Amino acid sequence: MENRFRGDFPIFENSGVHYLDSAATTQRPRVVIAAINEFYEKMNANPLRGLYSLSMSATDAYEEARERVAKFIGAKNSREIIFTRNTSESLNLVSYSYALNNLKEGDEIVATVMEHHSNMLPWQFAARRTGAVLKYLEPDREGHFSDEEINSKITDKTRLVAIGHVSNVLGCTNPVRKIADIAHSRGAVVVVDAAQSAPHMRVDVKELGADFLAFSGHKLMAPFGIGVLYGREELLTEMEPFNYGGEMIETVKLEGATYAELPHKFEAGTVNAAGAYALMKAIDYLENVGFDFIKETEERLTGLVFEEFAKLPYAHILGSPRPEEHCGIVSFTIDGVHPHDISSILDGDNVAIRAGHHCAEPLHVFLGIPSTARASIYLYNTQEDIRAFIDSIKNVRGILGYGS
Repeated sequence: MENRFRGDFPIFENSGVHYLDSAATTQRPRVVIAAINEFYEKMNANPLRGLYSLSMSATDAYEEARERVAKFIGAKNSREIIFTRNTSESLNLVSYSYALNNLKEGDEIVATVMEHHSNMLPWQFAARRTGAVLKYLEPDREGHFSDEEINSKITDKTRLVAIGHVSNVLGCTNPVRKIADIAHSRGAVVVVDAAQSAPHMRVDVKELGADFLAFSGHKLMAPFGIGVLYGREELLTEMEPFNYGGEMIETVKLEGATYAELPHKFEAGTVNAAGAYALMKAIDYLENVGFDFIKETEERLTGLVFEEFAKLPYAHILGSPRPEEHCGIVSFTIDGVHPHDISSILDGDNVAIRAGHHCAEPLHVFLGIPSTARASIYLYNTQEDIRAFIDSIKNVRGILGYGS
């Protein structure tokens, strides 16, 4: 089946690559690449600084992007949108500016064992610094959390719950709203890592019950180095800045400073205005494609992978046996073959997949699996990509001397 959007991505024109690593970073369509050039060719000046027309054009583009992001995730207004470098920086901002100033000894933080390191290490740090206790929700092998597990771990002592919307290893979509309702009923705030969900499904901060939510542009067809933190305005208003320097101030004296209003008090220094502008164009492109098309493409191609793997007794897929519960992510093992060898052999056939623990080492330890290989599907993938992937997988054990 022909993919009508694949031609929008110039990397596929001459490379011949079968790219199946979109959970790590997506490819960029022409409109996003053009947006980067457009900014530097027509609006290149420091935004928020100058009173001349070029600088004001840069400012307008930057703030238009903020408005677009707010609309994209259902924020109340653009003051709730902070531009960062990536999801990791967004979550660290919450850890430093919120957790360190609101948690105390004996309070509890709840995360899950399946979190990406970016949504785990900041809470380990906050727990060490404040004396809070960090607890982890444990799923079953398909990635599902029982009601008993949720209710036993989130208690009246819980003050912060951090959860990934979609696992970057198992591909499962977590019950964020259910967890958020329980957390809120017990006085906790909810931090959502939406890095793996925002590119694939409609994300609405109000519907999720998120107090904070983070995602990265580079997983959503935007450039590297632009990320988003959403925070409820009431929380952001009370929080201290994360970084200090230019543009995040109202006044500066030798004795101290007062800070700018939201959102600028969290955006010290010269900002990545070109990245924000290109992120806006990526969101426009994504919504033009439509989440229905993305869901259909991912489920159809993931289903094809499942069908073919079922014929290979030595190949094992992690997580749910239902392809529609994988959000385009297929993490797997092959008996007797290290995932790094799988990736290297596939690379020889111009098939690009990920190998390792995918920045989710505790989940692999929990599952008793040192590392995995991972193929991840996105809107530009085709049946040809999957066929090339499967053909190469069938050769892996033979190349290493195991036979078929």
